[in-house]
Amino acid sequence: MIPFHDIDSSWTLFLDRDGVINHQKENGYINLPSEFEFYTGVKEAIEKFSRIFGRIIVITNQRGVGKGITSLENLGRIHEHMKTEVENNGGKIHSIYFCPDINDDSPNRKPNTGMALQAQSDFPEINFSKSIMIGNSASDIHFGKNIGAYTVYLTTTNPMLKDDTKSVTDLVCPSLLSFADLLMP
Repeated sequence: MIPFHDIDSSWTLFLDRDGVINHQKENGYINLPSEFEFYTGVKEAIEKFSRIFGRIIVITNQRGVGKGITSLENLGRIHEHMKTEVENNGGKIHSIYFCPDINDDSPNRKPNTGMALQAQSDFPEINFSKSIMIGNSASDIHFGKNIGAYTVYLTTTNPMLKDDTKSVTDLVCPSLLSFADLLMP
């Protein structure tokens, strides 16, 4: 366990999107801003994180774009809506990286590290060993481990961790706000 009181503006927070920030659409994709529904407490959590972390980066697989189900234009509108709502509540998302690739072997698709390397290219001060990855899936947690980050698994969509994920998960929390409260009670 990292000492949370050591986390400061030199740290980076990586967040998955669906199932972490917003409700995940069962057997489908979020295709329009009107379908994007924040989890309760997420905007408050990101506002708290914004007072601690130097960068908050969203890292999201978006296979629906690659399948032609979600347009790039609508994905951009969804992300703009998300960022605006967060900023209107005092928070900040510094950047969003998405992977539209369909194949799991894509270097940019989580758990592979391509999106993290893109973020580090844009923000050279990112030190992966001073990073936290929060996600709700095995690919999120393995992505975090692959870059050397501390990992937080949220039980928002699946309360049970598989053994291969359980062994590499540093912390389990029920929500983004519950983790924010651990950092800033």
